[in-house]
Amino acid sequence: MKRVTGIGGIFFNARDAVALRAWYQKHLGIDVQEWGGTAFTWVDAAGQPMKGTTIWTIGAADSNYFAPSTSPFMVNYRVDDLAALLQALRDEGCQVLDKTDDSEYGKFGWVMDPEGNKVELWQPPAGQ
Repeated sequence: MKRVTGIGGIFFNARDAVALRAWYQKHLGIDVQEWGGTAFTWVDAAGQPMKGTTIWTIGAADSNYFAPSTSPFMVNYRVDDLAALLQALRDEGCQVLDKTDDSEYGKFGWVMDPEGNKVELWQPPAGQ
């Protein structure tokens, strides 16, 4: 079974999210949207757009979205078969969180790495 197929997103928190977003926009040219991040569209070797995006966002330091992790970041990895991967991780003794989410954006599940970082696993909707 193929496991991770790419990075779907990078999320991190900041003491002053508004100021940090502005810094990234000004100095690195990241097109930060009102929701606090941007979606980088994938391109092929010729620079032509492909289906797929990588999300980048900065949240507030007091957010509990990364809980139970206390880390200020979380990486979202793309996967082909979320249910099978979560089961394989459970079988291997990993700490898989009970909650999963199924929405218009795809299926999401979470596992804690050995250092206590929450890892988000994302199966995109069909065709993405």
